[in-house]
Amino acid sequence: MYTLTGLKLKNPTILAAGILGTTGASLCRVAHEGGAGAVVTKSIGPMPKTGHSNPSMVKLDCGFLNAMGLPNPSYPSFIQELEIAKKDAGVPVIASIFGGNPAEFKEVAEGLLPAKPDAFELNVSCPHAEGYGAAVGSNPCLVEAITAAVKDIVNVPVWVKLTPNVSDITCIGNAAEAGGADAVVAINTLKGMAIDIESGYPVLGNRSGGLSGKAVKPVAIKCVYDLYTALEIPVIGVGGVSSWQDAVEMMMAGAAAVQVGSAVYDRLDIFSEISTGIEAFLQRKGYSDVKKLIGLAHEMV
Repeated sequence: MYTLTGLKLKNPTILAAGILGTTGASLCRVAHEGGAGAVVTKSIGPMPKTGHSNPSMVKLDCGFLNAMGLPNPSYPSFIQELEIAKKDAGVPVIASIFGGNPAEFKEVAEGLLPAKPDAFELNVSCPHAEGYGAAVGSNPCLVEAITAAVKDIVNVPVWVKLTPNVSDITCIGNAAEAGGADAVVAINTLKGMAIDIESGYPVLGNRSGGLSGKAVKPVAIKCVYDLYTALEIPVIGVGGVSSWQDAVEMMMAGAAAVQVGSAVYDRLDIFSEISTGIEAFLQRKGYSDVKKLIGLAHEMV
């Protein structure tokens, strides 16, 4: 058993927001069949959103480019799905929420409280939803205010998911910590774009979107490394993790746990594969506990 911000996880792998998190049944499937130590829902907001027009996702040689636009049914319509996940998943269920200002974040968090999520993850980092995500998450003052607003009304851990599309991610991380965050999650997708050379048109319906997958791992590693040095609260690493080796590298950079997103498209049991690989690595190295890996790279300088 592994403890993270007071939550008990069977292993340090977590389903990232936006992947198989739209229904309670899919969240349960990731927990039972995939072996995830915890699951995060699709980001839920104050009002229904249809998202951007298709094509909203495209596979690249180096990962995925998506511009979903935060489609969601709104929090009143998602409570039932959250209740299903809480009842049957058997692992901590974290509600990912978004809004355009502190009041909206507070409204959504308060609205989902009856379903008793184990924690909240504040999405202040989506790069392709106008007025939401990174639009507010690039402002340290707003991040601190949003975090404080949610912390004021909930009695469960609050994680803040950070955008890498800023000049200094530690500045945003410090703001989240100042607002009372129990952990930060780093990182969300990088701004990206693809163009069809035959037609000259951008491939995505929204023209630009967010890059995820293996290509972003070096960026995520650096962000986690820097945040580990700058913050007192745990850093949860996400971005390009597709093997146990990636997870170990992320933890050595300072991640207390790892989230997996794009790799789930290839195989659902990636969580079990990663946790088994980590255990074998610990035994081979003679480490008594997975916590021995966290921040190990900082001791090598």
